[in-house]
Amino acid sequence: MRQPSEDRLLAWLRGRLGPGSLAGDDAAVLPRGAWAVTVDSQIAGVHVDPGADPALLARRLLAVNLSDLAAMGALPAYAFLALSAVRGFDHRRFFRAFLAACRSHRLALAGGDLATHPTATTATLTLLGRRRRGGRWLARGNARPGDALWLGGTVGESAAGRVLLDTGGPGSGAGAAARRAVRRHLLPSPQLALSGWLARQPRAAAIDVSDGVALDLRRLCRESGVGAVVEPEALPLAPGFAALCRRLGRDPLELALGGGEDYVLLFALPSRREPPARFGCR
Repeated sequence: MRQPSEDRLLAWLRGRLGPGSLAGDDAAVLPRGAWAVTVDSQIAGVHVDPGADPALLARRLLAVNLSDLAAMGALPAYAFLALSAVRGFDHRRFFRAFLAACRSHRLALAGGDLATHPTATTATLTLLGRRRRGGRWLARGNARPGDALWLGGTVGESAAGRVLLDTGGPGSGAGAAARRAVRRHLLPSPQLALSGWLARQPRAAAIDVSDGVALDLRRLCRESGVGAVVEPEALPLAPGFAALCRRLGRDPLELALGGGEDYVLLFALPSRREPPARFGCR
């Protein structure tokens, strides 16, 4: 399989950072090991519709960044926001939603920057997370031969939701599977509770599924120096997902493995360890 251009660029960059580089996981663990930091962006016209509700942009921006901290086992602490918005953008609506979402995660907005953008609203968020008390950092390189692979939730729905939005939305008569797929795409739910459990395990490897199970699993395996076998019938799919894919003319397995933006945790544990049933992992 040809290596994607993003991975090729990152591999080239890491080769020039030299020994001791902090790059390679969903967030970087800073020296002395007490903090992890991550940064991600949401761009109108790329990640959300150009006319999307500013409140939706705010909540999605925070969710995708929190998912990176979840993949490290980090406890969210501080946020730094750079917002470049087009003229007419409703800043107050954005910040009301953003601050409310921050409060729900006990996350403090500690600074940032505001600017005007001529064509597309762009929001970039940097998050700092603490190491949990009594916890360990999760990392992509912690997997070992013989480990079992788990997913923290269903996959493929977000990609189906994106297809629906690209073709005009689910419509007023859409079924539950279509409405759920659109919600999964627009408003991801970072798995911080599962992350906390994983951080308390003696060993766990983790990555958040942002670019698809197949690609993100390959990244985890590469960092750990292991291989993996995926049984397609074992992939967790939401009720009605296969039927929805048939209506959309898409292959359910293709969307489940390669669709991306599921923002569930993909993790490896020693075969004798299983996550509690309350997390719904498979």
